Amino acid sequence: MPRTGNKARRPVKRNGAKAAPIPARDSGSTEPAADKLTGWKAAVHEYVMLFNQAEIDRYAPAFEDLVRDEDHLLRFGQKLQRLKEAELLRGAIPSKSETKVELERVNESSSGTEVTVMLKLHVVRTIEQMGRTYSEARSERERLWLTAEDGRYRITRIEPSLSERRPRYHTRDPLAVRGGEEQLIDEPYPNVSMPFINYDAMPGFRQTRSRIRYRRDLAAAYADRWWNEANPAYENFEVNCTNYVSQCVFAGQAPMNSTGRRDTGWWYKGRSGGRELWSYSWAVSNALQSYLAGSRRSGLRATVVESAGELALGDLILYDWSGDGRFQHSTVVTAFDSSGMPLVNANTVPSRHRYWDYKDSYAWTEQTRYRFFHLADEF
Repeated sequence: MPRTGNKARRPVKRNGAKAAPIPARDSGSTEPAADKLTGWKAAVHEYVMLFNQAEIDRYAPAFEDLVRDEDHLLRFGQKLQRLKEAELLRGAIPSKSETKVELERVNESSSGTEVTVMLKLHVVRTIEQMGRTYSEARSERERLWLTAEDGRYRITRIEPSLSERRPRYHTRDPLAVRGGEEQLIDEPYPNVSMPFINYDAMPGFRQTRSRIRYRRDLAAAYADRWWNEANPAYENFEVNCTNYVSQCVFAGQAPMNSTGRRDTGWWYKGRSGGRELWSYSWAVSNALQSYLAGSRRSGLRATVVESAGELALGDLILYDWSGDGRFQHSTVVTAFDSSGMPLVNANTVPSRHRYWDYKDSYAWTEQTRYRFFHLADEF
């Protein structure tokens, strides 16, 4: 991952946790030691240290002298409490945490007393469970507002990224009109325009066997390779979770159903002349859920199972955060914990071997519902 500023210094150890100091903004300057940081940089560095320690302790009150945002302290405390309870029930103990930080954007007021900082936090936690150890990783963003008070900066507001919740885009599309009324379509905005060769659409590359085995190992390997960066062979969406999951399943040799219609099939061809050539099911979580839940005799097929414990490597979990029947997030199973429960990878908020229930996410609510898809072993 590229970093903002100069090379990172050695992370600072604290009670089994590590947190990287704040890099200098001037790439031509020499970075000060962590204990020499002043002003808003010292405050941000202190915040990252406390954030990292909380990943081990799962306890938030240490923030209270630095952070003035009561709403966020409550939100953060509730998330830590959910995580603590869930890990207790699993018999999982976090033994180590390391948080590295990038300053993606900094805006300072002309008076120098107010600063807004966009952070990208890269977190790696080591989990011990039933005599085994595994690591989980995620990268998430937070925007901090800082104000100088009595000679020191304090954080007056924190806005965590909720990009795991798919936003709704109001688009005019003939497929979006039902009964004469315009509907809301969950469609991602692409940032990159690079073509991808869809071999299924090329007769010379068509499979000649009647059955194709789903290579679950390849799907998981692809997921681990591209969890924290975009594969340049594909479009990269602002909300990329389902595009990423579809890529993983395709890497496992699941065949595309290239209908050429965006509301049918499961397919991707890239972009041509400004036209988006992929199905909604390839890139939109709710559309993928509908496609997988449908009945078909060939191509990508799946069975809905009742629990996460019934899933295998390369299977999918979709998330409905508000419990209203619209699914907004997609993950792929890439490993299992010591109890045999799934660990998943995701994109948008890049995550690797994260526990499947996502109770450590700000997107999670008491209304959250899951859909577990066991993909067919042969297509």
